[in-house]
Amino acid sequence: MIGSGIFLVDAEIARTTDSPALFLGAWLVTAIMTMICALSYGELAAMMPKAGGQYVYLRESLGPLWGFLYGWTLFLVIQTGTIAAVCVGFGKFLGVFFPSISSSHWLWHIAHVPPVRLGPMVLGNMDIGISTANLVGIFVVALLAIVNVFGVELGAMIQNVFTTTKGLSLAVLVFLGFTVGRNATAWAANFGPNFWHNAGWHSLHPVQIGVGGPIALVNVVVVLAVVQVGSLFSADAWNNITFTAGEVRNPRRNIPLSLALGTGFVLTVFLLVSVAYLLVLPLHGDSQGTTVLARGIQYASEDRVGTATLEQIFGSVGALLMAGAILISTFGCANGMTMAGARVYYAMSRDGLFFKSVGRLHPRFKTPVAGLIVQAVWTAILCISGSYGQLLDYIIFAVLIFYILTIVGLFVLRVKKPNEPRPYKAFGYPVLPALYIAMATWICVVLLRYKPQYTWPGLIIVLLGIPVYLFWSRRGQTQPV
Repeated sequence: MIGSGIFLVDAEIARTTDSPALFLGAWLVTAIMTMICALSYGELAAMMPKAGGQYVYLRESLGPLWGFLYGWTLFLVIQTGTIAAVCVGFGKFLGVFFPSISSSHWLWHIAHVPPVRLGPMVLGNMDIGISTANLVGIFVVALLAIVNVFGVELGAMIQNVFTTTKGLSLAVLVFLGFTVGRNATAWAANFGPNFWHNAGWHSLHPVQIGVGGPIALVNVVVVLAVVQVGSLFSADAWNNITFTAGEVRNPRRNIPLSLALGTGFVLTVFLLVSVAYLLVLPLHGDSQGTTVLARGIQYASEDRVGTATLEQIFGSVGALLMAGAILISTFGCANGMTMAGARVYYAMSRDGLFFKSVGRLHPRFKTPVAGLIVQAVWTAILCISGSYGQLLDYIIFAVLIFYILTIVGLFVLRVKKPNEPRPYKAFGYPVLPALYIAMATWICVVLLRYKPQYTWPGLIIVLLGIPVYLFWSRRGQTQPV
């Protein structure tokens, strides 16, 4: 879960909300939604501790078509898009050490996709190509695919080392922000009467519809939904532990436990980090500011709020230390997602719904080599398809669709299989799972309206999976799992 997001997305959240209260409110909404979803998944994980996780839950609750659509979208959008975004984020932070590595430093500018106006929306209007930042991202994608070919033990060892390091770095960031980093300028700008600035029910917030589209004025409920792109992305990947359930000891106990404890811990840390940012830097800033304090959270250089915070406390040395910790964080996140994603494609192949070779394990290392390779190739293509922020739009809409469907599946299984052993039952059922469905549906509707560049293509990709499913299922290659 701890990757690049918590160190980058706060700049965009700050620009869009323009309010310290709503800035923290966005993270509070994310924490509530994600915990409800994780606690609900615990019931499904305890019932079906099999490799494939969410794919299996959808297959068993709503039918094979829905399981396939999830796996199809996971491959084309969710998992690969997240790995691409995290690896491009790795490149952005490597730019702290090597300024020539930047998302604006093009090595091969393939094309500018022209804007296409559809009513109030603008599609397209984006650049694709290879910059120094996404070239670094592609290199990391390839490296992690190779590493994970050599077995889950090696991947897990790397994951444990990097998880410990990034956990400590966040703890240090929170500690410093709450102690030596606190300053009077940030406190006066963000707290007291200013805390509720622009947070009133009747406050209107300017939101651009797509890239280069018209500006719309929206209320608090809409703006909090719009900024969930960043905060939900940062908190995502909590479900990846379910993909590897077939390789986890005592999964009926350990998967639900890790979902609850791990997700709860990370979300608490994210909330504390965001408060720490407000204690060190003013939310409002000037894009032309010459100091870290003058640029504030809103206009931190390259949106690198994490490094800006440490730079404000310790100067340039602090920025370098934080950037190094974030590089470790993003590398570890991408490694975990690389390891987990290939297990879903493996489960799909064993059901006869993906390339047959992806369902084979390496004879020595027992890893899904073909799945790792195809995942890496498509992820590399996504690295050149858009900016960091555009990749987030691409991911989150599709993620929410299948979280909603999986929670619906929880209700379905309570009816279809009432006597199935449930070592753990969803907390707050049925009220909290129903609340999640309502909140996530509202965010999807808002994103289709205000983030059209990638949300509509994401929806189209999901729907295109239907004829693909019919093709695969007619081949009759289903094998026993």
